Amino acid sequence: MSELNRQNRIIEVLGKRPFLTVRDLQGQLGVSAATIRRDIDKLDQSGKAQKVYGGIAALDGSAAPGRHAAKPYDENRDLAVEAKQAIAEEAATLVRDGDSVIIHGGSTCFYLGAKLAHRNVRLYTNSMPLIAFLSDRGSCSLTVAGGELHREPGIIHPTAPAPPFYASKFFLGAQGIGRDGLLESHPLLVRTIIDLSANADQVVVLADSRKFAIRARSVALPLSRVGVLITDDGLSDRDAKMLENAGITIRIVALSPDAV
Repeated sequence: MSELNRQNRIIEVLGKRPFLTVRDLQGQLGVSAATIRRDIDKLDQSGKAQKVYGGIAALDGSAAPGRHAAKPYDENRDLAVEAKQAIAEEAATLVRDGDSVIIHGGSTCFYLGAKLAHRNVRLYTNSMPLIAFLSDRGSCSLTVAGGELHREPGIIHPTAPAPPFYASKFFLGAQGIGRDGLLESHPLLVRTIIDLSANADQVVVLADSRKFAIRARSVALPLSRVGVLITDDGLSDRDAKMLENAGITIRIVALSPDAV
């Protein structure tokens, strides 16, 4: 397949999916990761798509309507792992001994919870994978959400009011981030995020730079509610300016130059 045909094929698939990893494209096109990265660079330079950490994203509004569904937890867990772990490491430095924190579902938040497993903290979570991990391998004080298990996002959605757990910080991720705020496709996630944010003094978002290219259908929280956002050094100047204008403190972690 010629370079032009490969790049046209990438644009065609981006019309159906808002984000593709290098690995996704290797499977689609049957070429090396180095070839895929060169194609990504050229599509980014030509303005046909956006290079992001781990792969390539459709430009705003270019993906087909209704296709911005969140990936299942097990699938999402294996994307941008280096960035997620580095972001979680930075997030852990914001937690002091004796703190009470809320950690939402999601793979980056899972890495944070694992780093706090043996810290002197009180931790509340609705993340089923994190609950399972901490129950077996943690010693921190753990309070868990009660309700219905939703397996794809890997969260427990309360069927009754959440326990009166108040925290200094609420750590969460997002499917996407834009000028309107933190974006999600799953309505249960939107409702849970709104409810949990009301029980915390500060909202801290953990989001690798891919998330700024994804547009999900519902706003979970406005940017004005976010105090700190931790991301990787793939953050664009435009998106950094958007966050700064909203009064958000940005913390950036550096990644290895060959990560994409």
